[in-house]
Amino acid sequence: MIVEFDTYPVGQEEGLGPEIAKAIKIVKESGLDYQLTAMGTLLEGEWDEVMDTIKECHQRLKEDHTRVETHVKIDDHAGKTGRLTGKVDSVEDNL
Repeated sequence: MIVEFDTYPVGQEEGLGPEIAKAIKIVKESGLDYQLTAMGTLLEGEWDEVMDTIKECHQRLKEDHTRVETHVKIDDHAGKTGRLTGKVDSVEDNL
């Protein structure tokens, strides 16, 4: 499955880069395939490992902030793998 998620503290007046980096460190350590984008992070893997990683990212930010938002979009296509880059490749091949 592919998941797009973003998580961030609400109400922070300074830049979010240092806070997002805390979450991305967790994503890197998870061993999942991922892609950081300007608007969120894409993860590919099995349900439990993806959801556990997102939960850990959310909880890490909650350690330092009283309010954190996390948004998740899921594409759960049974039996498909390698879609993190495969979906992009498919579009580019058609350009």
